[in-house]
Amino acid sequence: METYLDINNDSGVKAYKIGEDYITVWFNGTVQPYTYSYRKAGKNHVERMKGLARSGDGLNSYIMYYVKKLYD
Repeated sequence: METYLDINNDSGVKAYKIGEDYITVWFNGTVQPYTYSYRKAGKNHVERMKGLARSGDGLNSYIMYYVKKLYD
């Protein structure tokens, strides 16, 4: 698990874990992690989320707009 940098200090994401075909995200105030996979969210979304996670900016907004309910 990697700590999300949150460079603008405005995100609900606290940590993430990147796998080959998924990303697991931990949100502030929740115990349960959410896993977004190629199977459910699609390859393009998951790869975009991986990039946002690594950059430390925009991940929470992307999830809320595009894949909010597409977790496994």
